[in-house]
Amino acid sequence: MSREQVIKELDTFPDGLSPSTAHERLAEFGPNELNAKPPRTLADMVREQLADPMILILLTAAALSALLQEWVEAGIIGAIVVVNAVIGIVQEKKAQSSLEALRSMGAPEARVMRGGMETVVPARDLVPGDLVLLGDGSMAPADLRLTKTAGLRMQEAALTGESVPSDKNAQSEALPGAPLGDRANMAFATAIVTAGRGEGVVVATGRNTEVGRIAGMLEESDGLDTPIKRKLASFGKGLTVVGIVAALAVIAIGLAYGRPLVPLLLLAVSLAISVIPESLPATATVTMALGVQRMAQHEALVRRLPAVETLGGATVICTDKTGTLTENRMNVVRVALGPDLAQERQLDPEQAREKHARLFEHLAFTAVLCNDAVFSPAESEAVGDTAIGDPTEGALLLLARDGGIDPGELRAAYPRLAERPFDSDRKRMSTVNDRDGQAVVSVKGALDSMLPRCAYLLDQDGPRPLTDEDRERTFALAQTLSDEALRVLAFATRALAGTPSEDDDIERDLVLIGIVGMMDPPRPDVKQAVETCRSAGVRTVMITGDHAATARAIGRDLSIHQPGDLIITGEELDRMDDEALDEAVKRASIFARVSPLHKLRIVRALQRGGEVTAMTGDGVNDAPALKAADIGVAMGITGTDVAKDASDMILMDDRFTTIVYAVREGRRVFRNIQKVVAFLVADNVAQIIVLLTALALNWNAPLTAVMILWVNLATASLPALALGVEPASRHIMEHPPMRANNLLDAKLARRVIGQGAFIAALALIAFAIGREVGTDALGSTMAFATLALSQVLRALNQRSTTDPVWDRGGARNPQLVWATATSFALMMIVLLVPPVIEAFGGASMNAWQWALVGGFALLSVVQTEIAKAIGRRRAQR
Repeated sequence: MSREQVIKELDTFPDGLSPSTAHERLAEFGPNELNAKPPRTLADMVREQLADPMILILLTAAALSALLQEWVEAGIIGAIVVVNAVIGIVQEKKAQSSLEALRSMGAPEARVMRGGMETVVPARDLVPGDLVLLGDGSMAPADLRLTKTAGLRMQEAALTGESVPSDKNAQSEALPGAPLGDRANMAFATAIVTAGRGEGVVVATGRNTEVGRIAGMLEESDGLDTPIKRKLASFGKGLTVVGIVAALAVIAIGLAYGRPLVPLLLLAVSLAISVIPESLPATATVTMALGVQRMAQHEALVRRLPAVETLGGATVICTDKTGTLTENRMNVVRVALGPDLAQERQLDPEQAREKHARLFEHLAFTAVLCNDAVFSPAESEAVGDTAIGDPTEGALLLLARDGGIDPGELRAAYPRLAERPFDSDRKRMSTVNDRDGQAVVSVKGALDSMLPRCAYLLDQDGPRPLTDEDRERTFALAQTLSDEALRVLAFATRALAGTPSEDDDIERDLVLIGIVGMMDPPRPDVKQAVETCRSAGVRTVMITGDHAATARAIGRDLSIHQPGDLIITGEELDRMDDEALDEAVKRASIFARVSPLHKLRIVRALQRGGEVTAMTGDGVNDAPALKAADIGVAMGITGTDVAKDASDMILMDDRFTTIVYAVREGRRVFRNIQKVVAFLVADNVAQIIVLLTALALNWNAPLTAVMILWVNLATASLPALALGVEPASRHIMEHPPMRANNLLDAKLARRVIGQGAFIAALALIAFAIGREVGTDALGSTMAFATLALSQVLRALNQRSTTDPVWDRGGARNPQLVWATATSFALMMIVLLVPPVIEAFGGASMNAWQWALVGGFALLSVVQTEIAKAIGRRRAQR
C-alpha cells in the first residue's frame, strides 16, 4: 500500500493517535509482547517419560523381578528408570527458554507521537496506528510501515539472514508476497537502525509481527523424535512381542506335556526377563553422555543427548550462509585503481597497494574520511577487526588500516567541515574535510550514481579527462565484480575553493579514484568440511535470505553448488505445492531469498523424502527450522539466544568444520550402541532357544531364574558399557549414513541370530552332558557357564563387525579389558564357591567339565571371527 492508504486504513493522523484512542486500541489488540503458552507441568513431563516403550519394558521387568522376589534386580531396574526420567525432564526444562529469549529481544521503550507531542512510552503499550520515531542505534519496537526516511539503514540479519544493513525508503512500494529483505518500506520488530532516521506507523504488534509469527511456529512445532529414539522404540516393541510370544510358547508347550501351571508361569516369567536387555537404556544413555563430553572438548555443546547420534545419521545438512559458511563481516577482496580501470583489470588489496602505492593512499584517505564507522575501544590500537557501525564502512576502515593508515589519526589531522549523508535516492555519501587548509570533498557510493558526476580519472601522473571508453570499461569491470556476488563501491574526490554552503553542488566534476569489490568471505576451512561430508554421503544445502547471485557464488566457491543442481528462490518456492517441493529438494543445493516459513517447509519436505535433516543457523529466522529438524545446530558466537534455545547442539566456535567432527562422533556413538545391542541380543537369543528347546524336548529348564538374571546383569552390563566407549573405526567417514529404522539392520540381525543359535547349541550340549554324567543341577551349571563365559569372551570380538579381533588399526579400549576381567572374576566367584553356585541352583564342576566349558566358550569366539571373515570376502567381491 502507499503511505496514504496505510494511514487511512489504520485511521491515524500525521501527529499520531490521541491518548484516548491509544488506550482503546490497547484494550482491543492487547499488549505488544510475545505471550508464550503455559509451560508443561512436571507431572506432564513425568507421564511422557514413563510412556516411552523402553521404559515400559523396564517397568514390566521390575514387576516380574519383584514377583520372583528378586529385589536387587527390581531395585536396579527401578534406578535406571528414575535416572532416564530425570535426564529427560532436565533437558526439557532447559528447552522451554526459547520464547523467553524472543521476549528479551524486544525494545523496552519507544519514541512515539501522541496528540501532536513526542513522548516515550513502554514498547508493550504500542498499538496499531501509533507513529513511531526511529533514530541512529534505536530498535524497531513493532512492525512499522515507514512514512518518512532520511538515509535510513537497518540491520535485519537476525530476521532476513542478510549480512549488510538494508536501505529503507518510505516512498517505495513492495509487491505482494515480496521477501522480507525486499520490503524497503518496512521496519520490522527487533531490527536496529545503523544509519539515518525515520518515522513509521505501527501495522503489527506482539504475535502479529514477523518475530511474533516465528514465536508461533516455535510453539506449534512439537519436535520430531530423533532417530535413536525411533530405533530404541522400534527395538523395544519388537522385544515386547518376542517376549510375549516366547512366554506363551513356554506355557503352551508345558501344558501339552501335562506340566503344572505355576512352575510354567515362573519359567515364562524367567524367559520374559531374559528377552529384556535391562542394561541397554542405561548403556545407550552413558554412551551418548560420553560422546557429549568428547564433543564439548571440540567446541560442540550438546543440549540434548540424542543429538549426538542423530547428527551421525544425518543425510542432509541445511546450513545458513551468513555467519555459518561465511565470516559474517564484510571484507574488501578486489581493488581497481585508475590505470587498471581503463584496462578492466582488478587486483587484490595487497597487490594494488604494492603496484599503485600513491593511488591506493588516495583511495584509503577517501574511504576513511567519507565514513562514519569507528573501531571499538578494545580495538583502538588496531589489534583486531571489530568496527562499530555499518559493516561496509567497517571493511573500508580495515582496508586502510591494513595499508598502514590509522583511521583515528587521519580523522584528527583532517577534521570534517561538512557532509551530505547517504540516502537511497542519491546512492552516495560525501564529506568535506580540511586537508592542510584546503577543503576537499570525498565521495563514495554506487558506480551508476557517481560515474555521471566524474569528469576526471586519477592516473599515475595525476588527474586526466575521463573518456567514454574509460566509462565503458569501468562499467564492464563493475559488472564483472557484481557477477561474482561482490558489492561494488566507487570513490572520488575534488578540491574546493572553500567551505561549501548547503546549496552548493559539491558532487560534480569529480576525480574518479577507483572501485572496490567487497563481500562477506567464506570461512577458509568450510570447503574441506563440505567435501568431507560429501565423501561420507552427507549432502550440504545452503538456505539463505540473501540474493541468489550471492548465494550461487559462495556455493560454487565452497563446492556446495555442483553442475546440474537447482537454485530455488523464495518466490519460486511460494508457487510450489508440497508435492512439487518434495521433488525439487532432491536436486536443489541452494535456496535463496527465503523466509522463516520457507525454511520450515524445506526441512519438512526433506524429512518426507526420508532424509535425516540437520539444520544450522544463527538468527531468529532460523529458530522454527532448527526446532523442526531432526537436529538443530546453532552458532555459539553469532547466534541469537532464540536460535540457541531452539537448537539441539551449539557450535561454540561457529566453525562449520566442527560439524564434521560431530558427524564422525555421532557415527561412533551409533555404531557403539549397535555393537552393544548385538552383544546383548545374541545372548538373549541363546537363552530363548535354550529354554524353548529344552521344554520342547520335555527336559527340565536348563537355567534357573537367578542364573538368567546374573548373566543379564553381571556378565553383560560391564562389557556393554565398555563397548559404548569403543574408539571410532578408521573407515567410519568412508561409509554412507545409516538409514536403517532399527538398531539392527538385516545383515547384522542375521549374524546376531546365528551367533545366538550357535551359543545355544553349545549350551544345550553342555546341559545334556552334565545331566548325563551327573544331575540336572550339574547340567544347569555347565549350560550357565557356557553362556556366561561365551558372552564375556565375545565382548572382545564385538569391537568391530568387520575387522578381526586382532586388527583395530592401533585403536585401544582399556575399559573393555577391565570390564571383561571384572565380569570374568564375578563369574568365577559364582562357579568356584560351592555355597554360591548351590544358591543359584547349580553344582560344582570337576576339571574336565571346566575344560569342556572353556572350549565351548572359545568356540563361540571362533564362530564369530569366521562369520566376519566371510562377510569381508563377500564385501570384496
